[in-house]
Amino acid sequence: MQTKPSKILRLPAVVERTSICKTVIYQKMARAEFPVAIRFGPKHIGWLESEIDAWIDERVRESRGLAELREQS
Repeated sequence: MQTKPSKILRLPAVVERTSICKTVIYQKMARAEFPVAIRFGPKHIGWLESEIDAWIDERVRESRGLAELREQS
């Protein structure tokens, strides 16, 4: 079975989806705390929707203490 390719999200969609401003997104990327953008043109970048979703899911697990439980198993 072939998996569906991930959709590419542009910056406004990532900002809306994560509730993080553009500046903080770039700061987090520089510290390897956020998925790295994909360059698909000289002035065009985007993020894989699947990577943003995974990042959000991890934040939810961390905020609810589930990350520690997962690491212990």
